[in-house]
Amino acid sequence: WAWGGFSVDNPTLTRFFALHFLLPFIIAGLTFIHLTFLHETGSNNPLGISSNCDKIPFHPYFSTKDILGFMIMLVPLTALAMFSPNLLGDPENYTPANPLVTPPHIKPEWYFLFAYAILRSIPNKLGGVLALAASVLILFLIPFLHKSKQRTMTFRPLSQIMFWILVTNLLILTWVGSQPVEHPFIIIGQLASLAYFMTLLILFPIIGALENKMLNL
Repeated sequence: WAWGGFSVDNPTLTRFFALHFLLPFIIAGLTFIHLTFLHETGSNNPLGISSNCDKIPFHPYFSTKDILGFMIMLVPLTALAMFSPNLLGDPENYTPANPLVTPPHIKPEWYFLFAYAILRSIPNKLGGVLALAASVLILFLIPFLHKSKQRTMTFRPLSQIMFWILVTNLLILTWVGSQPVEHPFIIIGQLASLAYFMTLLILFPIIGALENKMLNL
């Protein structure tokens, strides 16, 4: 149904062009919703405790900080787009198109590599797609899996260790996704994918409950 046929064709391109046109508006709407909730409830602090008595206005304190961060990102991005747009491009993009020859190793952009590694960690096509979807949808379950009674990780050493394990695991998945589909990258990707789901589904709630018990909360 995504292709609009038995192969990638004009309907596919039309649908994805429409999707890319609508996505910025969807993201802008979600950003507005996020700012609305942030304005209502306030942001977290390093101590993870309520700070209603110490609240400060969002503007101009936080708005100026956000604008500064936005400019820090916008300037190098604009310079890259204007003066060297092909600097981070894949060399395969410069290969003349040939519908009869598929490049031996094609891969997505670097920010999709971790998901691509999970996709190809399962030999079955449908299973890989389901694993890819699950790797994203599982992030929406994190608020429900959060068992700790503290909102901060400052006083939760086990959660800090788990966080860095998860970061390391994502870096491994990103590296594996950039490598050819061959040994030993296949088994490494499968182990890293399993560790990704186990960390979020099993370790995350268990460690939260264990830390509550350790801190007598």
